[in-house]
Amino acid sequence: MLLRRNPEISRLEAFSDAVFGFALTLLVVSVEVPRDYQALIQRINGFPAFACCFALLVWIWWEHNAFFRRYGLEDGVTVFLNGVLLFVVLFYVYPLKFMFDQFLGMFFRSSGTEYRLMTFSELASASAIYGFGFLLLFVMFALLYLRAYTKRLELKLTPVEIFDTKMFAGHHLVSAGVGAIAVLIALYGPRRYVFVSPMAFGLMGPFHWLFGVAAGRRRQALVARIEGRP
Repeated sequence: MLLRRNPEISRLEAFSDAVFGFALTLLVVSVEVPRDYQALIQRINGFPAFACCFALLVWIWWEHNAFFRRYGLEDGVTVFLNGVLLFVVLFYVYPLKFMFDQFLGMFFRSSGTEYRLMTFSELASASAIYGFGFLLLFVMFALLYLRAYTKRLELKLTPVEIFDTKMFAGHHLVSAGVGAIAVLIALYGPRRYVFVSPMAFGLMGPFHWLFGVAAGRRRQALVARIEGRP
C-alpha cells in the first residue's frame, strides 16, 4: 500500500465531500413523510434501489478519498480533473437512480403502483447514458492517477509506489473499459438484445480479477528484484 502523504483534510477534499453529500441527497426516496399506509409501502419499495445507488456512490467516494490520502495533490491540473470528476458525479446521479429504480421496480413494488417497462429504444438510450457516465467517472480517476505518476519525482515515490500508481490507473481503466462495452452494446447492438448492455457490468468481476492477478505477479517480481531475491 502507498503511504498516506496527506493526513489532513484539505479544502479541496472538504469541497469534494460536500459535493458527494449533495449527490447523496439527490438519491433520497422522498423528502416528505408518508401520510398513509399505501404511501409508506411505496417509499419502502424504493429503498432497495436507493441502497444500491448509495453503495455505488460510497464506493466512488472511497476511491476519491483513497487518491487524495495517497498523494495529497492540489496543483492546478489535479483541481481541474477533480472538478470534472465531481461534475460527472452530479450528472451520474439521476441515470444511476433511474436505472436501479427501473430494474428493481420489477421486483419491489406494491400492487397499486403503476409501472411501465421501457421500450427497446428507450432502454438503449438509458443504458448508453448510464454507461457513458460510468465510463467518464473512471476515466477521470485514471487521469488523476496518471497525474500523480507525472509528479512522482516531487512526491518522492519509491519504485514500488510508482508501480502501484500505474496499477491503480490501470484498475480504473478496466472499469472504464466495461462502461465502454456497455455503451457500444447499447448504441450499436441489435435492439432486441439491448438488455445485454446493463448486464455487461457483470464483467467487472472477472476483468478486475484477471487484471489483479497479472498486476500482482508483476508487483511480486518487482519487489523480488528490489530485495535481491531470485
